[in-house]
Amino acid sequence: MKKIIGKIHLYLGLASGSIVFIVAITGCLYAFQAEIQELTQPYRRIAKQEKPLLPPSRIWDIANQALPDKHIHAVQYEGPERAAKAIYYSYADHYYYFVYVNPYTGEVLKVSDEYAGFFRFVLDGHFYLWLPEKIGQTVVASATLVFLVMLVTGMILWWPRNRAGAKQRFSIKWNARWRRKNYDLHNVLGFYASWLAIVFAVTGLVWGFQWFRDGYYATITGGKQFKEYQNPVSDSTAVALAGQPAIDQVWARMVQEYPNAESIEVHPPETPHAAIAADANPDRSTYWKTDYRYFDQYTLQELPVEHIWGRSGTASKGEKLMRMNYDIHVGAILGLPGKVLAFCISLIIASLPITGFMIWWGRRNKAKIHASPSPKMELAL
Repeated sequence: MKKIIGKIHLYLGLASGSIVFIVAITGCLYAFQAEIQELTQPYRRIAKQEKPLLPPSRIWDIANQALPDKHIHAVQYEGPERAAKAIYYSYADHYYYFVYVNPYTGEVLKVSDEYAGFFRFVLDGHFYLWLPEKIGQTVVASATLVFLVMLVTGMILWWPRNRAGAKQRFSIKWNARWRRKNYDLHNVLGFYASWLAIVFAVTGLVWGFQWFRDGYYATITGGKQFKEYQNPVSDSTAVALAGQPAIDQVWARMVQEYPNAESIEVHPPETPHAAIAADANPDRSTYWKTDYRYFDQYTLQELPVEHIWGRSGTASKGEKLMRMNYDIHVGAILGLPGKVLAFCISLIIASLPITGFMIWWGRRNKAKIHASPSPKMELAL
């Protein structure tokens, strides 16, 4: 049985190894992108001033002067010592910009093209292998599914037959010959990393295949059906309230109700029928605790939703686990130590196709040597 499993492990590894390597190594490179950008982009931070912040409508007007031909997606505030951020995004027209604005003075600090730069290049490799999105996502998701099977088969192959063999399965024999060290690096490190690698693979597949996402969600929620994100409908027949712009009133309400939030974001309505979406996050380093709220753009009445992106406190345990998917995938759920762990595990995963290929190549060459005739036989022939 182990021979059959070994063959499955080998051929799947040869077929998907290069893709697994790229996905894992780009995951390593992306692990600390938030911390690196925080250190290298000083325009994110400002000096606190003793005066009120400019409301979203003013930030919007100012940012529109910098990007007059683009469509605003949201305005985000991240505290009194950080720049406000006007977010411009369009999937159809393929653009994604951040306009950093001093929320006290209205000064435009930076217009950043988020589709440019090193980390966007890394992320495109991680998600799509730098291929067209639909093709790349399918290829990466398929390779991730294959990798998940390999993790299971690898653990079966690693499992010792007896106690005597178990001792050498948990440690690397550093004083052995190179071929033995490579074998131990693949098997021992692969075993230790496999438990978290399975978590990374599962959380990645949630984005990769809709059928996997739906099945996973049903499993963790006790059979519930996953519902796609949908913006609630505003009552377009109602008369708009007088006074401040609606997005400013929603923002003021969010600031009042979430005084300790590290991030508050307001989304202007996309259409005359759309709601104003707003969210408040108590911890900018993760996303799962975020409260998502929706308000009628005319009456400002709060609107309920049926999908998981609502208030965090109303989510079930399974729904919270689904909301944690990104934070678990990148290790942020455990803070900086979690990101360090995710980096190390990703590095080990990236090494597995290399060490595995070397094991196969060494055995292949060894088999060729044993199969070739000896010099005496060649002379006889």
